[in-house]
Amino acid sequence: MDLYRHVRPDAAWRETVARNVRHQTSRPRRSGQAPWARLHVIALLVAGSVFAGGIATVGVAVPAFSQVVRLLSVDVKEVAKGWRTTKLHGSTVVNDKDEKIGSIDDIIIGKEKVLFAVIQVGGFLGLGGHLIATPFDQLKLDDEKGKIVLPGASKEELKKLPEFRYLI
Repeated sequence: MDLYRHVRPDAAWRETVARNVRHQTSRPRRSGQAPWARLHVIALLVAGSVFAGGIATVGVAVPAFSQVVRLLSVDVKEVAKGWRTTKLHGSTVVNDKDEKIGSIDDIIIGKEKVLFAVIQVGGFLGLGGHLIATPFDQLKLDDEKGKIVLPGASKEELKKLPEFRYLI
């Protein structure tokens, strides 16, 4: 394809550059100015634009890097049966005794792609609560009753855990 061809200066361009350099050498030099300084700056600008994926010549785009994307086929009907995080936000969390112990404040994807649930314990309408973080796999999602269960937990025990604070 034309977009992926290598861009090389033709002979006429090299001749023009050489002529300009010869012409500049006949003029008296300013102190500290090298005769090749402009050529070096121009070469750096052209090389920088080529490596950054810019335009090397008029109208010809040069790609910066190629990238391979692997597409996976998923069963969209099975995915649709799952729990949406937007629907989990604000949902009540109960323990195995069916006592309300808090509500889901947020779901965070960790650096290692591990999910964490941020649960607000206590408080009213998002104020005055104690935030804790727990691995999402600790929660049991009951499809039939639509409940989110944190087995073995109580409000008192959760309030003793270190408080979670958002960095940003």
